[in-house]
Amino acid sequence: MKNHPKAYKPENGDLIAITSVKPRSVNDLHRHFVIASVQGVKDDVVTLLSSKPILFENSILFAVYLINMNTNIRIWQALTSDPKERNMKIIDKVIKSDFPEEEKCMMCHFEQNSIFSYSDVKIRIKLSDLNESQKEAVLSCIKARDCHHQNSVKLIWGPPGTGKTKTTGFLLHTLLRMKCRTLTCAPTNVAVLEVTERLVKRVIESSTHDTYGLGDIVLIGNGRRMNIEERDELQSVFLQNRVDVFNYCFGSKTGWKDSLVSMISLLEEPVDKYRLYLKEREIQGLKENSDECGNSRPLSFGKFFKENFSCILQRLNICVVSLYTHLPTSCISLQVVKSMVAAVESLKSFEVLFNGVVSETLKLLFERNVMSKDHIFEKFNVARENCICQLESLPSTFSVPDFSSTKEVMDFCLEKACLVFCTVSGSAELHNKGMRPLEVLVIDEAAQLKECESAIPLQLPGLRHAILIGDERQLPAMVKSKISEEANFGRSLFERLSFLGHKKHLLNVQHRMHPAISQFPNSQFYDNKILDGHNVKLRSYSKTFLQGKMYGSYSFINVAQGKETCDNKHSSKNMVEVAVVSEILDSLYKEVKGKKKVSVGVISPYKAQVFEISEMIGNKYSSDAQSDFSVSVRSVDGFQGGEDDVIIISTVRSNGKGSVGFLSNHQRANVVLTRARHCLWIVGNGSTLANSSTVWRKLVIDAKERMCYHNADEDKNLALAITSALVQSNQIHLLPNLDPLLFKESVWKVCFNDSFWSSMARVKDKEFCNEMFSLLRKLSCGWRQEHKDSNLTSSHFVEHYIIKEMYLVWSVDLVKEDSNQVQILKIWDVLVQSCVQKLTNQLDMLYGNFSTDKMHRCKYKKKEGNLVFPMMWRNSDEEDLDDFLSNPLAALSLRG
Repeated sequence: MKNHPKAYKPENGDLIAITSVKPRSVNDLHRHFVIASVQGVKDDVVTLLSSKPILFENSILFAVYLINMNTNIRIWQALTSDPKERNMKIIDKVIKSDFPEEEKCMMCHFEQNSIFSYSDVKIRIKLSDLNESQKEAVLSCIKARDCHHQNSVKLIWGPPGTGKTKTTGFLLHTLLRMKCRTLTCAPTNVAVLEVTERLVKRVIESSTHDTYGLGDIVLIGNGRRMNIEERDELQSVFLQNRVDVFNYCFGSKTGWKDSLVSMISLLEEPVDKYRLYLKEREIQGLKENSDECGNSRPLSFGKFFKENFSCILQRLNICVVSLYTHLPTSCISLQVVKSMVAAVESLKSFEVLFNGVVSETLKLLFERNVMSKDHIFEKFNVARENCICQLESLPSTFSVPDFSSTKEVMDFCLEKACLVFCTVSGSAELHNKGMRPLEVLVIDEAAQLKECESAIPLQLPGLRHAILIGDERQLPAMVKSKISEEANFGRSLFERLSFLGHKKHLLNVQHRMHPAISQFPNSQFYDNKILDGHNVKLRSYSKTFLQGKMYGSYSFINVAQGKETCDNKHSSKNMVEVAVVSEILDSLYKEVKGKKKVSVGVISPYKAQVFEISEMIGNKYSSDAQSDFSVSVRSVDGFQGGEDDVIIISTVRSNGKGSVGFLSNHQRANVVLTRARHCLWIVGNGSTLANSSTVWRKLVIDAKERMCYHNADEDKNLALAITSALVQSNQIHLLPNLDPLLFKESVWKVCFNDSFWSSMARVKDKEFCNEMFSLLRKLSCGWRQEHKDSNLTSSHFVEHYIIKEMYLVWSVDLVKEDSNQVQILKIWDVLVQSCVQKLTNQLDMLYGNFSTDKMHRCKYKKKEGNLVFPMMWRNSDEEDLDDFLSNPLAALSLRG
C-alpha cells in the first residue's frame, strides 16, 4: 500500500468486508465475508473489531472498503445522548412549529448592554460594499448575538450569485472583531476550506500588521483529507500546524526565549563567547584525540561571530513571524508585535553593517570603548547598543502555559480562539473539551446538511445562537438509499424551518449571471424575487466569445441526432453530445486563445457523460482556473457553489418517451442553470426535453419564445462533428436524414454507396472522420484536387483522394431530374491502397457499358475559376436512363 498512491489507507471508523475472493462482480458479494470496523491505525498495524472470528487458514484475504461510519456514529450519539447532559436550548427552539417574533427584545438588549458599540457595528456595515439585503442579514445576526436571555435561530437565504459567501465572510469578520466565540461548520471539507479561506484573506487584508490576528482563528480536521499541504493560505490557521509552530517557538533550544537570550549575550559579550568556543574546542580535541581535529583550524573571531549571529537571527525571525501569526491577540499585543519586528529589522541592519568589516577589525570594534570618538566605532557601537536595548525590552515569555503534551497545546489553541472552523461531523470532537463555551454557531451550506446531522453542533455547551446559511432550492444532502430518500432523510433543518414559515433573510440581488441567463431560473425557482445587480446590467458584461446567435448569452443547442446509452454502471451517456461539446470547446479555444482570459465549465448530470467528455478532450486544455483558458468538466454535484465565464450543459437524454430520469429534479436543474457568468449554452435533445413534463419542457419553450433555440447543424463544424460521431457509434441508419448537416451549402448533389458507410463505421479515428467529411463538403462545393496520386492507375471516370493512407473512391454520375440529366457526385468507398485498383477496374467496366454520349457527359467538367459545377442537359425522348450507373449500384442519397 505504501508504494501505491491510490491504495486504500485504513482510517478509524472504516467499515470493511473481509473475504477470500476479490470482488469483481455483484455475484461475488454473495460469497461468505466478515464485516469488520477499523478501531485504530498505528504504523502498519490495523486494529479491527469483527462481527465474527477472522479465520486465515493460510489463505490470502481481501479487505473491501464499504463506508466510513464516523459521521453516522456521531449522529446516533447526538440523537440518543441524555438530554440532561447536553445543551438543548436551540434544539428545543427548532422543534417547535411556531416562531414568535423576537426582534424588539433583541434590539432593546443590544442597544442597552452591548460592549461592542451598536453604533460602531452599524457604521461599519453601512460603510461596507454589501448591498441592502446583505447588510440587513448581517445586522440581524449581530443583534441576535447580543441577546443573552433568549436563544435564536437565524436563516440567511442565499440564491445563486447573491453573495452568500461574501455575506458570510463579512459576518464572521464582524464576530471576530467583537471577540465573539463562534463555531463555523459546513457539511464537507471543501465547503469548510472555502469559507475559512475567504475569512483568512479578509483578515489579512484588514490587518494592521501582516498576519497578526490569525491566532484568533483555528481550523480543525483531517489534514490529509483536507489536503492542507497544498493550501498555503490555510497553513497559518490549521490546528496541527499551530501545534508544530508552538513546539518550535517554545522549545528549549530553538524557541523564542533561548534565541532572545542568546542574541543579547552574543551582542554584549562576543569576545568572551569566542574564548569559550576556543576552550570548548580544545577540550573536545583532547577527548577525541583526533589528528583531524588537531589539524583543522578554528574559526576566526569574525567568522565565528557572523555565523552565530546569522543562525540566531534566523531563529528569531522565524519565531517573531510565527508568534504574531499563531498566538491569539489576547496573548500578544500589537505594540509588542511592532517592537519585535522593529528589533529584528535593527538586527538585520546591524548585520549589514558588520558584514562589511574584516575579521580583525571586527574584534577591535567590540573591544574598543563605546565612548570612542572614531566615527566608524561610534556608529558600530550605537547600532549594537540599540539592538541590545530593543531586545531587552521584549518579553521573553508570553501568557502561555508550559505545555507537556500535544493535547495541551491543542486545548490551549481552542480555548483562546474566537473563530473555530470544522465540518459538522468534526464538531463532535468539541463536546468533551471542557473549554470556554462557544456563543454562536454558523452553519454554511446548511441546506445540504441532513437535519439529524445538525444535531451534533447544535448541542455544544454554552451555545446560544445559531445562524443557518443556505438555499433549500439547490442540491440537498446526498442520500443514496431510495427508501431513505422517500422518507425525507436528506431534508435539512434549513428546508424544514423554511417550509414551516420561519423568517428568512433573502439576499435578493445577484451579481453573477448575465440577465439573459438569470431570467429563467429567477422565474422558475425564485418567483422573480431576485434582482439583477448593476454590474451584470452593464453593456461590458455581455461577452461574445464565438460568432453567431447560437453562441449568445443564453442558448439552447438542439442535438436531435443523439442516442442515449448506458455504461456498465448504468449511467447514461450520449456520444453525439460528447462530440458537439468537444467541438464547441475546440472552436472556443481557437477563437479566444491569446485574446481573452476565459474559464469554461462543462456540466452533465451523469458521471458516464462526464467521463466521456473528459476522455474526448484529454489534456488539451488546462484545468487551472488561473490559466488564460481553463476547462473544468464535472457533475452537477461537483459544481454546486462554482461559477465560470461560460457554462456548457450536456443534458444527455435523447428518447421518444420524454424520459429524463433524475434530470427532472428541480434542485439539480437550478444548480446547472445558475453557474454561468456570461454565457450559458445548453446542449440537448429539444424534443425529448419538451415531452418530459418537467422544468426542462418549460426551458425549451422559454428558449423558443426568446429566439434562443438553435439546431446544432446550423453550425457547419457541429454538423461535421455530429456526422462523425454517428459514424463512429455505428448509427448509420440515421444518416439518410443528415443531408442538411454536410451539404447545406453544396452545389453538387451527393449520393453514397452503402459500402462507404460500412467502411466508415469501422474507422474509430475521430480526426480521420472529420477530415473525410470535411473533404466531402469541399467536393460538394466544387473544389477539386489538382494532382492525382501517381501510385494508382489513372482512370477517366474514377477519382482517388488520399486521407491518412486511406483512399476515397468517387466519380461523377448522372440522374434524372424532371426532364433533365444532371451530374451528381457518387461516393463509392474508402479503402486501403491495395483494394482501390480492383474497385476502379469494376467501375471502369460499368462506365464502359454507357453510350458514348453518356460517357462524355460523365467526364464533362464545367469550370468557373477554381471550382467545378454540375452540368445539366435536357433529355431527348429516345434516351433510356436505365443505363445510369446509379441504377446498377443503388445507393444512399443525401441531398445538399
